[in-house]
Amino acid sequence: MTNILETTAFGATSTTDDVLSGVNLKGKRILVTGVSAGLGVETARSLAAHGAHVVGAVRDLNKAKAATEPVRAAAANGGSFELVELDLANLKNVRACADGLLAKGEPFDVIIANAGVMATPFGHTADGFETQFGTNHLGHFVLINRIASLIRAGGRLINLSSAGHRMSNVDLEDPNFARTPYDPMIAYGRSKTANILFSVAFDQRHRGRGVRAAAVHPGIIETELNRHVSRGWLEARVEQINRQLAAAGKPPIKLKSIPQGAATSVWAAVVASADEIGGRYCENCHVGGIVPAEVPATVMAEGVRAYAIDAKTAEALWKKSEEMARESF
Repeated sequence: MTNILETTAFGATSTTDDVLSGVNLKGKRILVTGVSAGLGVETARSLAAHGAHVVGAVRDLNKAKAATEPVRAAAANGGSFELVELDLANLKNVRACADGLLAKGEPFDVIIANAGVMATPFGHTADGFETQFGTNHLGHFVLINRIASLIRAGGRLINLSSAGHRMSNVDLEDPNFARTPYDPMIAYGRSKTANILFSVAFDQRHRGRGVRAAAVHPGIIETELNRHVSRGWLEARVEQINRQLAAAGKPPIKLKSIPQGAATSVWAAVVASADEIGGRYCENCHVGGIVPAEVPATVMAEGVRAYAIDAKTAEALWKKSEEMARESF
């Protein structure tokens, strides 16, 4: 996994096929969560098409079998594909999935934590955690730490985050909104910030053996992730952001296609150099810069909030996550 092409050749409109052009992944084993729709299917397809053995982790095996026909077709050119069951909103199931992978003992070169939910109504996971924080962060936190020994030296962890992290830092005093009025986008923002902070802390713990971690923002894409918000809401949000960007003299943002959205995931996973992306936040197939706190989120075309890559906050989140999951790593 080295720079096949100059990374500056890629940007917001690059697709998975652009990024992986000329890349041979034969012999690589890659775990991708959430391959039953959208970005997960495209991520798995593009990797399998280039020779990788992809293990797709999904909540609904029947749905995934139908949705991943394109992955199997792409894998016929030298890659391979299999499915395993994983319900990130149920830690008993998460642990069972991890135990199954550990029992097989087959190593991974990359884990792409792609699965997630967005802007859900207020609710709780099977373990009593706020739905978005519990699913997007805690489920992956337990799974990945349990199978960390399976990541080969020189491997990578890629966590799917979002520009939505700009909505809120984590709240380690009230992660389940027990005392805070629930706002679905604030909850989403907290969970996406947690994805970045988890990358920072995991990278710090495993870089000694050459395993690096990064978080990626895929861009604004119309996928199943948006099922709790209307298309009208999404279009209005883009229009609002673009008015503010125009007022600030910045170019507009555009909705990405799914192949464009998945490009940063595969770029960070198998193309970019490890030192370039380790412990960082990536978007549009490059590493995002830190945006000053005084810059409103709505006029930020790119960039990461400093709180999302703060090492002390990352350690505090790690400890809180262990406490909530009742498991130490």
